[in-house]
Amino acid sequence: MDAIVKNFPQSIDSERPSQKEAEDAVRVLLRWAGDDPQREGLLDTPARVAKAYRELFAGYDMNPEDVLGRTFEEVSGYDDIVLVRDIPFFSHCEHHMVPIIGKAHVGYLPNGRVLGLSKIARVVEIFGRRLQTQEAMTAQIANAIDDTLRPRGVAVMIEAEHMCMAMRGVQKQGSSTLTMTFTGAFKADPAEQARFMSLVRGR
Repeated sequence: MDAIVKNFPQSIDSERPSQKEAEDAVRVLLRWAGDDPQREGLLDTPARVAKAYRELFAGYDMNPEDVLGRTFEEVSGYDDIVLVRDIPFFSHCEHHMVPIIGKAHVGYLPNGRVLGLSKIARVVEIFGRRLQTQEAMTAQIANAIDDTLRPRGVAVMIEAEHMCMAMRGVQKQGSSTLTMTFTGAFKADPAEQARFMSLVRGR
């Protein structure tokens, strides 16, 4: 059974708290952690955190369809796999709001059109810069490319380390999580899946 994946629409600015409300929330957290937000070293921290959050979670203000909208049809008949591997990214766990650090491998089988290679990396960044689970992010990247480009198939693999496992809880540093999803020809043909895996692992 296929998972239900939500790509989450862009947020509406009118629904967002103000800058002051965000900064006040940071001050509350500082006090809850046991520190004094009025001491010298923390005076500017609320403003810095609010500014950093705008950058770290900028994916909510970006639409993957805008990034993927421009394609190229002059491919001289090329119809084999296009693979961009080792795309670095960072995200944040939606359960604990601590970093996820990893790399994504994204491939697709063209159906008459191709994407600019930087667009693939950009889509990874858009979904990475949101609160995430790795499973959802993997599916969201594949679905965005599949829905917009309409290729013969999409394959996505993500390898990442979760700081919610390394910094808290079981505190197991160095462990990595691997997720993957396939659509179209990749999903239907195990040989294509194996070829994708071989190309990702080939160095």
